[in-house]
Amino acid sequence: MNYFYFKKLDVYNYSKELVKYIYLLLKKFPKEEEYALCNQLRRAVISVPSNIAEGFGRASSKEKIHF
Repeated sequence: MNYFYFKKLDVYNYSKELVKYIYLLLKKFPKEEEYALCNQLRRAVISVPSNIAEGFGRASSKEKIHF
């Protein structure tokens, strides 16, 4: 089994593009939002590809569906 199969998935690649796009948008936010809204958005957007990768590392189908 190829452990890095998730890298070929369209949804994974789209999620990485979304991360890049959000990071570019966050540069335009006001400085007072740097540690509040911007931080929260960064953590939220990076969790999408991270959860896809983590789900593919799980053994059972039930665990994979969870992620």
